Amino acid sequence: MHPVLFTIAGKPFYTYGFCAMLGFLAAVAVWAFLSRRRPAWPAGLPTDLGVVLLLTGILGARLAYVLANLPDFLANPLEIVRIDHGGLVFYGGFLLASLALVLFARRRRIPVWELADYAIPGLALAHAFGRVGCFCFGCCYGLPARAFPSLGIVYPLTSDIGAATPGLARYPVQLFEAGALLLLFLFLLRLAARPAPARRPGHVFAAYLLLYPPVRFALEFLRGDPRQPAFASLDVAQLLSLLLFAAGLLLLWLLPRRPAETPAP
Repeated sequence: MHPVLFTIAGKPFYTYGFCAMLGFLAAVAVWAFLSRRRPAWPAGLPTDLGVVLLLTGILGARLAYVLANLPDFLANPLEIVRIDHGGLVFYGGFLLASLALVLFARRRRIPVWELADYAIPGLALAHAFGRVGCFCFGCCYGLPARAFPSLGIVYPLTSDIGAATPGLARYPVQLFEAGALLLLFLFLLRLAARPAPARRPGHVFAAYLLLYPPVRFALEFLRGDPRQPAFASLDVAQLLSLLLFAAGLLLLWLLPRRPAETPAP
């Protein structure tokens, strides 16, 4: 755990921000690679798409966090813009970025499902970098590793978690999820790199909805940080995971059987 990467003129540069930057660059690199199989698409598409998804993703993630903790932010409104203090909800960013992708596709006259298939592998890779950043920052930590202590880590005393629970090993849920996302990225990249006649439009995006939400649903049981209750013993993230998984099944059923022709921009 190393929340501050370095300090310049007394101002800390956080490891989470560095990991987020690496995730953004990695996603753009993946989209540049996939663009080689789509020569009719604009040359600057990877960067343009990356900027749009980055900004809307951060905005949606922050908005979801603020809504989940609204009483605290109403008492101190200036904290709403202090993203450097932490507080992002992935699913909020994913939903708003998905909406932005639809609008972006229509503006650029690119079939929506083709663009969704193109974008989702890079998103999974960027998310994996983000989870490594969570581990370094010390957020999204796990429960005490009592059942499998060999899988746990002890946070340093200099961290808020380590100081509160000295010597207590916790599950590194952030790294578990990062590893799962990396495997998911490799699988999605292989699907997205297939030539158009060999895949149906939207299937790569549907595969993400069928594979990531179950991982998130299961790992939520190992989370030790405060969770927002939603229904019965499930938290908000688990409920959204179930809804997105159901959306993936529905999408798989409704998707067209043949690839759509991609018009030149």
